[in-house]
Amino acid sequence: MTQSDQRTRIEKDSMGEMHVPADALWGASTQRAVLNFPISQLRFNRRFIRSLSQIKQAAAQTNRELGLLDADKADAIVAAAQEVIDGKWDDHFVVDIFQTGSGTSTNTNANEVIANLATQNLGSKVHPNDHVNMCQSSNDVIPSAIQLAALTAIEDELIPACEELRDAMLAKSRDFWDIIKTGRTHLQDATPVRLGQEFLGYAGQMDHGIRRLRYAQQELGDMPLGGTAVGTGVNSHPEFATRACALLTQMNGVKVWETDNHFQAQSTLDALVAASGMIRTIAVSFFKICNDIRWMASGPRAGIFELLLPEVQPGSSILPGKVNPVIPESLAQAAAHAVGNDTTVMLGGISGNFELNVMMPVSAHNLLESIDLLASATRNFTAQCIREIEATENGPAMVEKGLMLGTALSPKIGYDAAAAIAKEAYKTGGTIRETARLKTSLTEAELNQLLDPTSMTEPGL
Repeated sequence: MTQSDQRTRIEKDSMGEMHVPADALWGASTQRAVLNFPISQLRFNRRFIRSLSQIKQAAAQTNRELGLLDADKADAIVAAAQEVIDGKWDDHFVVDIFQTGSGTSTNTNANEVIANLATQNLGSKVHPNDHVNMCQSSNDVIPSAIQLAALTAIEDELIPACEELRDAMLAKSRDFWDIIKTGRTHLQDATPVRLGQEFLGYAGQMDHGIRRLRYAQQELGDMPLGGTAVGTGVNSHPEFATRACALLTQMNGVKVWETDNHFQAQSTLDALVAASGMIRTIAVSFFKICNDIRWMASGPRAGIFELLLPEVQPGSSILPGKVNPVIPESLAQAAAHAVGNDTTVMLGGISGNFELNVMMPVSAHNLLESIDLLASATRNFTAQCIREIEATENGPAMVEKGLMLGTALSPKIGYDAAAAIAKEAYKTGGTIRETARLKTSLTEAELNQLLDPTSMTEPGL
């Protein structure tokens, strides 16, 4: 540590004096938290700091409008908060994720940073609690900041990523529409399906995922702001939260509003649990898609090999020429991580007692990490895999050999006779068509009509 690093100043809070690094914008209470929680290298991310600072900015504007805060102090707080919103002072948000369960230490960190900046700009004292935290409590600010950060992250990152993947899947569905292949259920051969229909299914998973994310946003938009300590709104103006939420809506272009029941919104993490559950469902969708893509690309000679994935890197340090489906593997790992994060959020949700939940910081970290992680991995999957994926001849080549073509014979000769033909074809190595010629009186024209794989992908036509 250099001599300049060792320089400190004395700051005071309600517990007394603390030595704080001389160039730090935080104060005594934040420094106590730094010393109390030397747990990990994890800190709240940029989006959370931005959302928390937006709440401070909206609070100062609202308190000025309500006549509770002098205009000069309010303006100084608004300007200071904007610097934090813009990312100029992220290094001064120094409290570990694993801290007081209410996130009070991080709320204090924001109050002190913004107050010190405002004091510097104004030239007179701006108090972190009396002015920056006016009409607020950590107990309503921190959950509101989490919800706002998750809501905007979903809007700005995850929904666009899912839309990009959906559109890429739809484009491939059109490209692959005329490719007929063997369908599979239970990992066993089934009746024919269009490769384009399978990709249409993946696009549908994304459509439903986007719809679920919109539902998550409705859960997250219901803000506990205004409830202060226990939901009663003590020390807060009755119009404060409604006005502040209107400003936050303007700032972010997504709607947030004061909850109509502060006691449920503030004493639970139900909104986070619900949103995390929707994100977990999307992660599960990614597992399905990635597994299908990897199976269909397996081979190239000893596997299914109906798809050819873009080659992005050598696949083995010992097997020359091997190429692996590394991009789907990457997304699957991100999805696994998101499922694990959801478990943490769920455990956080069941940890509330009476008027407060004390697992807010870790729940926030895991939820926001899942959103960012899935958005990034999805965009990469779309760009480096799906858009460049190709179909091989292997799928269509195997259709005529499929034993489940016998399904199409059932309406004509009955289920039992069709099953006997399928078993005979399996035993002899022949096709359904060849075996039906020998075992039934169906004409060649009838066989051609019944065993046309294209018509089997368009029931009722």
